[in-house]
Amino acid sequence: MALLQISEPGQAPDPHQRRIAVGIDLGTTHSLVASVRNGVAECLPDDQGRVLLPSAVRYLAGDRRQIGFDAVAARAQDPANTITSVKRLMGRGLADIANRDAMSYRIGSSDGGMVMVQTLAGEKSPVEISAEILATLRYRAQDTFDDDELYGAVITVPAYFDEGQRQATKDAAQLAGLNVLRLISEPTAAAIAYGLDNASEGVYAVYDLGGGTFDISILRLTQGVFEVIATGGDSALGGDDYDHALADFVRAQTGLQAGSDADKAALLVAARAAKEALTESASTAFGASVAGEAISFELTREQFYTATQALTDRTIAAVRKALRDAKLKPDDLQGIVLVGGSTRMPQVRRAVADFFGREPLVNLNPDEVVALGAAIQANQLAGNNGAGELLLLDVIPLSLGIETMGGLVERIVPRNQTIPTAMAQDFTTYKDGQTALALHVVQGERDLVSDCRSLARFTLRGIPPMAAGAARIRVTFTVDADGLLSVSAKEQGSGVEASVAVKPSYGLSDDQIATMLQESFSTAQQDMKARALVEARVDADRMLLATQSALDADGDLLSDEERAVIGASMAQLREAAKGSDEAAAIEAATKQLADDTEAFAAQRMNAGIARALAGRKVESL
Repeated sequence: MALLQISEPGQAPDPHQRRIAVGIDLGTTHSLVASVRNGVAECLPDDQGRVLLPSAVRYLAGDRRQIGFDAVAARAQDPANTITSVKRLMGRGLADIANRDAMSYRIGSSDGGMVMVQTLAGEKSPVEISAEILATLRYRAQDTFDDDELYGAVITVPAYFDEGQRQATKDAAQLAGLNVLRLISEPTAAAIAYGLDNASEGVYAVYDLGGGTFDISILRLTQGVFEVIATGGDSALGGDDYDHALADFVRAQTGLQAGSDADKAALLVAARAAKEALTESASTAFGASVAGEAISFELTREQFYTATQALTDRTIAAVRKALRDAKLKPDDLQGIVLVGGSTRMPQVRRAVADFFGREPLVNLNPDEVVALGAAIQANQLAGNNGAGELLLLDVIPLSLGIETMGGLVERIVPRNQTIPTAMAQDFTTYKDGQTALALHVVQGERDLVSDCRSLARFTLRGIPPMAAGAARIRVTFTVDADGLLSVSAKEQGSGVEASVAVKPSYGLSDDQIATMLQESFSTAQQDMKARALVEARVDADRMLLATQSALDADGDLLSDEERAVIGASMAQLREAAKGSDEAAAIEAATKQLADDTEAFAAQRMNAGIARALAGRKVESL
């Protein structure tokens, strides 16, 4: 008699064919790995039963290293070689890092501009350090599944991570030996973990305050479809900043000066311990040894609130902006999900509840919820859950475009555009006989290239020489499901094509990523005026070039008086384009030249027709 194999709902019919896939939350303070086992997502513990892995790496002599709890335990004794909060350095340049003096370890810069951390084992990039943490999580997963082959991993990133930061995360995963199935936003992963895809519909907000980043995402859930309709936040705001603010408060209260790296590390360790204690109690004893002096005093929850109020207010300001982008009011939401260990702080929960007018959802462990959601998504991508059960429609945080003549930005992919996506726009050449086109890819919300962030440059060569404006060059931006960008340019007539996979060495600065959208509103009038001036100058240059070409070709059609009039108009336009800061004055001079050359254009047309008809009979036409 044959046996008929059956399976539990949501599981593969053949358990031997089940692919092992994991979800990883690479956090600023802690990291986790999770997987779906027996149909349930759960975080995987280490050999001591701990699911959290502190995101810390200590480098020792002889190419040795300590990772996780051992590294954190040695932080106060060896701060220069114990690297924490490396997520805040991912995809960044040295100039992008604020409060460098407050760090307990030293950072420098590579030739390419990427941040490098100076350790006993030599210079280490944030990608290398993050890879150490990811590799430790990979080993944990392999141990859990008895060294079965790991099919791949879904890794979460803050929703507000830019191109450089996302690419750095993917590079670190590949360096750790992980097959990256997808990068997904942390708020989206949290919504999946809450099971909102199964039981709930409507609009939800996910407030995600981690150790080093803050995200706010507004999601619309419809029959298993997750559509992110707006996102915002600050990739340089998190629990670490609350630690620094509390440490600064203590220094101000006691008059202490934490000069050495060891003193700074000791004060931060004490601040973090006090922060965690104040989550459970109204007051705590703050104790630390700084500069050889032992300090101890009673710290109250209200003092902590006061010292960190500005940070909490920054998160609420980002929430307000995201709702405005989504064209919603707090009352329009069905629920608010809290994510990230820093949301345990009572002042944060109180601020969120006061803003939305209701208590947020906190029934899942905020430290684990992101990894659990990533595991559910990984399980589906590995083919264990069947296809089509869950659809994620994420968005890009900042607009993408290219530089056009005069240093202007032409946006091709707008911010909050659902990804994956491919969007294209046609451009043309500026000069007669132009055979190449340089393309500059930028990211940001301002109208001028100088106010946005450069991502990549490449050149389209081999354009057939033709009159200015005759070429048709289609520029296509493709953003994949991980939020990573590639750009191609193709001349439609000849078929010549060039492309670039955008892989920046570092991403947006701390200030830029938090203020680009704000600047786009506060400077809108200034940007419009600057754009109008640049466009007027470009039009003037184009008119002058076209007129000069016409004079060179058919100037003999004009009388001396007519030529003098056109020459005077050209001189007037050159002077206006060069010396005037008013677009209206340049536009008026351009119109005057157009009026003065109107008769000349008619003469050229008549002469051209006459040449075309010369020697031909009417009957042959």
